[in-house]
Amino acid sequence: MIMELCYQNHCHPCRGATTLVTLSLLLFSLVFFPSFSHASSSMYPEFNPIKPRHSRLLRSAVQRDTPTSQLSELWAPLENQGWKPCVESRKQTLPEKSEGYIQVFLDGGLNQQRMGICDAVAVAKILNATLVIPYLELNPVWRDSSSFMDIFDVDHFIDVLKDDISIVKELPEEYSWSTREYYAMAIRDTRIKNAPVHGTANWYLENVLPVLQSYGIAAISPFSHRLTFDNVPTEIQHLRSKVNFQALVFVPHIRTLGDALISRLRYPQGSAREMGSNHLQQVTGAGDSKNAGKFVVLHLRFDKDMAAHSACDFGGGKAEKLALAKYRQVIWQGRVLNSQFTDEELRSQGRCPMTPEEVGLLLAALGFDNSTRLYLASHKVYGGEARISTLRQLFPLMEDKKSLASSYERGQIKGKASLLAALDYYVSIHSDIFISASPGNMHNALVGHRTYLNLKTIRPNMALMGQLFLNKTMEWSEFQHAVVEGHQNRQGQLRLRKPKQSIYTYPAPDCMCQA
Repeated sequence: MIMELCYQNHCHPCRGATTLVTLSLLLFSLVFFPSFSHASSSMYPEFNPIKPRHSRLLRSAVQRDTPTSQLSELWAPLENQGWKPCVESRKQTLPEKSEGYIQVFLDGGLNQQRMGICDAVAVAKILNATLVIPYLELNPVWRDSSSFMDIFDVDHFIDVLKDDISIVKELPEEYSWSTREYYAMAIRDTRIKNAPVHGTANWYLENVLPVLQSYGIAAISPFSHRLTFDNVPTEIQHLRSKVNFQALVFVPHIRTLGDALISRLRYPQGSAREMGSNHLQQVTGAGDSKNAGKFVVLHLRFDKDMAAHSACDFGGGKAEKLALAKYRQVIWQGRVLNSQFTDEELRSQGRCPMTPEEVGLLLAALGFDNSTRLYLASHKVYGGEARISTLRQLFPLMEDKKSLASSYERGQIKGKASLLAALDYYVSIHSDIFISASPGNMHNALVGHRTYLNLKTIRPNMALMGQLFLNKTMEWSEFQHAVVEGHQNRQGQLRLRKPKQSIYTYPAPDCMCQA
């Protein structure tokens, strides 16, 4: 404060006196009201320094030495598993007349919306309707108003599906009244608001088709997870897969920035730190593929919502427990099933999200050494750098969007949670190995997409890891052996979809054919 008041030796006497009074009052409060000095710690306990919870394992992990043979096996791509993509539909002629226009309003995050878009195309096909480019609702958590056209290449989307369904970017003038605001004001005959979760094709034919035929338009809201995965015609399953894996590509500037980040991960000498901050470096095809480095993407799903909802103990002491309990009460009014169980019960059942420290120990035990280039794909990590520092200690070459992109590049997507997620998705799908710390929509979407492309994806054994971390006396060699053994069949091995499971997570056999 004094430095600011006397900047360049130009002090104002009145301001100097004010400063002395302020300092006196501050000193008085610290002496007579010592609790005041700890207010910030109690109000924001997640940002307090966190001691490692697994120091014994951490000390050994930092000094680990992975044999070359183990590293080679770890980084080796998946072998052919006898399945290949199979979503090409036969070229067909669209019916001369559409039954009307279908609108869908999609809530949730990017990956939930992505699945909703695939289902919307399928429903339009079932009803022989014209699909209006889906409306993406404002996310109440991230407050991102990005539209479909802000995220996805709409012209590519329409072109890829032109032989399957009719798509329009916006309604014609005669239906321009059918808007989000129109349906928010009153009950409307053209709105379908009771579409069941995982509804059948027959439900749409019986309940939505009559509305289309009467009014020429039907608006379905809500529309998340509103089409079943079972007993659906093969051509509809193929179409959903075609949308997901071929039609939905991100807008060009996301792909260009994604390619830049991927290049900087594979060829770290061309880092963003070395280039100017006012231009986007063109990097596509810029490197020698023979000398390209490998990298892992870690989706660290550890935000405050997840930490609170899990009702687990993350080592922040009494202040953190109380803060998370209060947050649970505010957001979910205390209706959280996990809160009736002890931390030990939750961990032994694999119901606690792994902290950055625990994910780091998992990766280290699997054999990733401290020369591993790790890309951190996440939005806001609960606890910030206080939590991430242990992970960084294990993997000093860890990068993220902020460290890899220039200020100009980051400015293009700043404050846009959906575009930030799109960028992470793009980098993740092009990584050598992908791992998500906890299940969720992004985990499910990427597991499915990478299965479709036969790429290595590590699925943490949450129950095993929870049980291992409860054992505070376990030595590193025993921990490492248990982790390796427990993940032998969780590194991209293809799993066939079972009834009720999502084709977006398990694309075989619906979207794939035996080679």
